[in-house]
Amino acid sequence: MTTQATSPTLIRQAAVFDGSRLVAAQDVLIDGPLIAAVGAHLEASAGATVLDGAGRTLLPGLIDAHTHTTDTTQLRQALLFGITTELDMGGSAGTARRMRAAANERDDLADVRVATTGATAPGGHPCQLVELGMIEPFPTVAGPDEADAFVAARVAEGADHLKIFIEDGTAIGKPLPLMSPQTVTALIRAAHERGLRTVAHTLTRDAARQAIDCGIDGLAHAPADGPSDPALIEAAAAGGVFVVPTLTALTGMTTTPAEYELADDPRLHPYADPQWLADLDEIRTTAPAQRIGPIGVDPRHAADAALRMYQLGVPLLAGTDGTGGHGHPTTHGISYHGELALLVAAGLTPAQALTAATAAPADAFGLTDRGRIAPGLRADLLLVDGDPTRDVTALRSITALWRNGTPVERTAPRAVQTQYQIQE
Repeated sequence: MTTQATSPTLIRQAAVFDGSRLVAAQDVLIDGPLIAAVGAHLEASAGATVLDGAGRTLLPGLIDAHTHTTDTTQLRQALLFGITTELDMGGSAGTARRMRAAANERDDLADVRVATTGATAPGGHPCQLVELGMIEPFPTVAGPDEADAFVAARVAEGADHLKIFIEDGTAIGKPLPLMSPQTVTALIRAAHERGLRTVAHTLTRDAARQAIDCGIDGLAHAPADGPSDPALIEAAAAGGVFVVPTLTALTGMTTTPAEYELADDPRLHPYADPQWLADLDEIRTTAPAQRIGPIGVDPRHAADAALRMYQLGVPLLAGTDGTGGHGHPTTHGISYHGELALLVAAGLTPAQALTAATAAPADAFGLTDRGRIAPGLRADLLLVDGDPTRDVTALRSITALWRNGTPVERTAPRAVQTQYQIQE
């Protein structure tokens, strides 16, 4: 189903956000899957398609640094909203391999990198979901002596990075067993020996500090169980970690999910998944405790911690924890625009939020071929009306989109949804 552009495309006189800064009135040439040239006055080759970028901004394709991807419909939804790469943070190994294979073959889906099976203690999070019949049983790690074999098995099943769970149940009101710090350290060491980056599920301050002290590369959530003290913020900076705040997922546990505003935005609503819109209507009438259970986290604590970490040099990565279903409104694609708005509300400038959406996740995960606009990089590109470095919601006004150099047809999902579903 992948299609390639039949001729080069020249975008003229667009403002270009290159991943870190805005440059006015640039021409950008797309040739095949790559960015061929960037400059003030490029010549259009014979047969090239020429687009007027005046009054518009060209950006790298967006990267969602925390998702859980289970079917190609989700990858299609992500792409419709400008996300050209998803970083999956754990799930079934077989499903992960199918998602990555589909994305490798088709430019009408977002690309994806996968964690496969996350590391947790026997009975630890998310084993409770196995008990509820929501996910299949999976291997766990009882002690440091099992770490090397566990990581080797993840590499064998195709993991691009390693997810480690440090979750004592505070967030969900149910005590859960934890792996020892020695086990977490051994997992990180085994992953690094095999060239894998490590990311820890850490919703609490204690969990975040343990992950940092053990040598983790990144936190999959900002600590949200209370105000973070200066020692934790400074430890994150000294430890060289990155943080994915997942503020939209945390607001989804409250009475005011970010998705309510997103679903009502006329720039976004036509491309939203119809089933998600129907589910959201039901969520609006259900209290969070009934939807999710006891809640022990507050997005305001996460936003404060993330901003203070950022101010000390900790890279922030935009990510949603997008899953969908099970009473949680956060989903693929549309929720990402809520995450960026929440990062700005927390104190980032729109330009800083755009870096969190492009260059920062590419750097954090070693994706050297994307996340910026420069000759030789992948032509994963997003053209929008207006200037999102002044108003980040301008990203919602997508006028053109390319994935791997191929123009993306942004057809409303009502007409095409079944086309993208995958059989398990």
